[in-house]
Amino acid sequence: MLRFLTLSACALALASPVLAETASPPATATCSMADPSMFKSTDELVALLKAQGLTVVKIKTEKGCYEAYTTDASGNKATMAFNAETLEPVANPEAGEN
Repeated sequence: MLRFLTLSACALALASPVLAETASPPATATCSMADPSMFKSTDELVALLKAQGLTVVKIKTEKGCYEAYTTDASGNKATMAFNAETLEPVANPEAGEN
């Protein structure tokens, strides 16, 4: 049993850097508190999303967040929120409404 646990721990330690590279970082940004004149343009957000293979259906601005309504190549719909000043992803797609 001890040998199994030791081998499992070693395998996990070796795999951790690989798993860290493939996993997406968690969205930790919040909506911007800056003046709207400091917001990046929605065109920049559209370009960012298109580069990820998404089609942008609509973008709303709500309380310092851009809320993007998108579809992927398979037609799956997704709603995402981004800090309007930095375009960093926000964990809650409804962040600007809260």
